[in-house]
Parts: sequence; structure tokens; C-alpha cells
Amino acid sequence: MKKKGISLSYIFNTYNLLIILAGVIIVFSILLPNSFPTLYNLKSILNYQAIVVLLAIAVTIPIAAGHFDLSAGYSSCLLHILTVGLICQQGLPWPVVVMIILVCGALIGLINGILITRIGIHSFIATLGVGYVVYGIAYWYTDGKQVLGSGLPQAFLSINSTWGIIPTTFIITMMIAIIVYICMEFLPAGRCLYFLGSNEKAANLTGISSKKYMLLAFVCSGVIVAMASIMMASVFRVGQTSVGPNYLMNSFAGALMSSVAFKSGKSNVWGTVCSVLLMATVVSGLQQMGAAYFVEPLLQGLMLIVAVSWAVITKRNRATKIKDEKNAEIRKGRENA
Repeated sequence: MKKKGISLSYIFNTYNLLIILAGVIIVFSILLPNSFPTLYNLKSILNYQAIVVLLAIAVTIPIAAGHFDLSAGYSSCLLHILTVGLICQQGLPWPVVVMIILVCGALIGLINGILITRIGIHSFIATLGVGYVVYGIAYWYTDGKQVLGSGLPQAFLSINSTWGIIPTTFIITMMIAIIVYICMEFLPAGRCLYFLGSNEKAANLTGISSKKYMLLAFVCSGVIVAMASIMMASVFRVGQTSVGPNYLMNSFAGALMSSVAFKSGKSNVWGTVCSVLLMATVVSGLQQMGAAYFVEPLLQGLMLIVAVSWAVITKRNRATKIKDEKNAEIRKGRENA
């Protein structure tokens, strides 16, 4: 009898993104010994990608349940602008502003969830519509201008500090990733979301309330987007409408690519983290080698296509395998009879 989990193919299929990430780091470190394997490069990648990872984790939660949250990038645009504006223009204490932003994020997620679960709009359309409404509010609030963060208090800016050689933003992101991982993998709510993502009709027949858990997924997504927005405000120290939507492609590419590792065929937290870091590392290395400006969007698009294709093929193969096993059991039962 074969032992599972010890073959090289199993190790690669489970940890492929991590293995490829390590390989990419080694290759670029050899090719660019003076610029790539440096603390400055490490800090810049981790600091900038902390926001992308957090947004990717936010959209991973609805994806695990079989839905999309296209409002994430547009919500982060409005929420980081409000963070800067409420502190610097309205003069509110920053802890109060943080609570307001978290509530706003939850509210946007709640609206998404209601449109999908109560009214019955497809998540792609509902979240895209909500995203554009939120984006419009951001333009209305700023009047198309930057909201300067010259009055941001030092305590708030310390979110963008470093702890040793690791940016604080990345440490916070990893702490949130651990919490989401525990909730998704070990708590009943997370397992229900995965069950809904696999087969919503079957989940409903077993007594799982799809409406309840979908609503929960989008509210959690909204809160995490709000956390990422607070980080953005601390990192960039300015609120502008050009920041936010450009994160959408990165976050979705990372979330969808996560299904090729750790939990094959299913979006998961650590796959998301590795996917985002892998894309960022490749882009950083290529840019240091003198690659043109269009390399990043080109790479993101290609990786997204590859990730989705891989996930579809994996799901199809799994379904075929299950069907073959059932047919084998039926044949065996007939032979025994």
C-alpha cells in the first residue's frame, strides 16, 4: 500500500509555490549579487507587498466560498483617503478614525453580501457595482485632488516602522494571515465556506445556511480591506484616488494562484501569501535587470491565466477521479452480487 505525502510529486504539488519562490530568489541573487540579496531590497518588497498580501487575503475568503469581491481595490481607495482626511482635515483622534474605517469596511462588505444573498445579484456584478459607487464617493470627497497627510500623528505613522529588519506592516499582515488561516482551516465557519465553494446545493441540503456564511465572508473581507487601507494611509501619507484600484489585479492574481499549492484546487491563505511574494520577487528581479515598465502587468496577466487554468484542470481531474472511483465501486458491487 502506497504511503501518501512522501513522494517528490506530492511535495512539489503541495509546496510548489514555496519551492519556486526559493528558486527565484536564488537565481536573482546569483544574477544580481550587489542589488537583489540586500536588506534594502528585502524591506522594500515586504513593506509594499504587505498591503497587496492583505488585500489578496481579503478576496481569498469569498473566493473560497465560490464568489468574487471586485470592490476590494475601490474600497481601499476610499477608505485610505478617509483615514487621512478624517485625521488631518476633520481633526479626529487616529484611534477613533481607525474604528470608523473598520466599521465602514464592514458596512461595504455587508452591502455586498446583501446584494448577493438577499437580492440574488451575481457576486461579480454586485461587487463591481458597489466598487464603482465607492470609487465615485472617493472622487466626490477629494474633488479629484490629493488629501495631504502632513498632520498625521507619529503614533499612526509608526505602523510603517520596522521591527528589526522586518517592516511592521508585514508583521501585522502575517498576524492577520495566521488568524484567517486558523479560522478557515480549523473553525466550523471556515469549513462551511470551503464546503459552499465546492458545492453550494449540497451544503444547503446538509443544513448549512449559504446566506449566513456568504454574508459573513463578505463582511470579513470588508474589514480586512479596511485594515489594508489603514496601512496604505500610514505608508503613503497621502490620500489619492489613483491608489487602490491598481491593487485589484495583484490581489486577485495572488488569491487565484493560491489554489495551485497547499490546498490543491482551493484558494487558501498561505498559497495567497506565497503567490503575491512570488510575483513581487520576479518583478523586482526583472526590473533590476532593466526590464521595461510593461513587464509587471504582462506578468500579472500571464500568471492569472496560468493559475485559473491550473485550478480548472485540477478541479476537472478531481471530479473525473471521484467519478471513476464511484463507477469502480458500482462494478465491484455488481460483481460481488
